[in-house]
Amino acid sequence: MIYTCTYVSPLGDILLAADEVGLTGLWFEGQKYFANTLPNQHIPQETEILTETKKWLDIYFSGKEPEFTPPLHPAGSAFRQAVWKILLQIPYGQTITYGEIARKMGEMKNTSRMSAQAVGGAVGHNEISIIIPCHRVVGTNGSLTGYAGGINKKIALLELEHADMSRLFVPKKETAL
Repeated sequence: MIYTCTYVSPLGDILLAADEVGLTGLWFEGQKYFANTLPNQHIPQETEILTETKKWLDIYFSGKEPEFTPPLHPAGSAFRQAVWKILLQIPYGQTITYGEIARKMGEMKNTSRMSAQAVGGAVGHNEISIIIPCHRVVGTNGSLTGYAGGINKKIALLELEHADMSRLFVPKKETAL
């Protein structure tokens, strides 16, 4: 069974979802792909995993790096799972490019090339935003693009983490990567 609750963040309401294993979803209200993996049958009830996630978010939104990660249980293909595992390794307050992730994926698969677009699709369909930090992924040229929660939230999250934003910019017309 999936359980849900709402977290009120400084950037807007966040819907949290979890099963008995771990967090399955964390979406900003109204974001692209909002709750698209949430089954129709779910119970609005706070569980231990959801309580732990709220504590993590309280620490995060206070401007500190949480020293723990709530149990996570994202659903996705092996490729997406591998990309999300890389996202979890991005240090707090730092960024990585889609191309760097594609390079790491290529190394893992013993291939010389991996599509940055395919990586972008996996990053964009991350159902547990913030904790699996897709907001830390930027374009190779430093463009702030591709965040399902919206560019303004991506900027706010990076600023909250005191990320070096000096080389980053918002493209005039947002592109996929």
